[in-house]
Amino acid sequence: MLPMLMNLKILLPFKIFAEETGVLRIVAETREGSFGLLPHRLDCVAALEPGILIYETESDGEVLLAVDEGILVKTGLDVLVSVRRALVGTDLGQLRAAVEQEFLILDEQEQSMRSVMTKLEAGFLRRFASFHHE
Repeated sequence: MLPMLMNLKILLPFKIFAEETGVLRIVAETREGSFGLLPHRLDCVAALEPGILIYETESDGEVLLAVDEGILVKTGLDVLVSVRRALVGTDLGQLRAAVEQEFLILDEQEQSMRSVMTKLEAGFLRRFASFHHE
């Protein structure tokens, strides 16, 4: 009897980052911590945190990816991971550093930019409303 193996597809906003067949296991990070997926696990959905995603195939062995926040959906033997950014690497320490430097710092910058944009929009709307009433 052949072992059941998963199919993994990792999507970025504008392209397919990776597509793998014959995946033995997947380990991902959520707010609650790391969790593993095996082919026989029940279907699930998980919100991913910036961190390390690991998957193992019979042909390539263990593959390490740094991923930004996103979502993981498992249906049957298909696993779909949709994240904003991803980097492949072989050194866990370098990938961890990439997550901290690139993903988490960028998230802080994005939040700061959103705050500035919200203030600009609110100011514009106030001026527009006062102009409209005159």
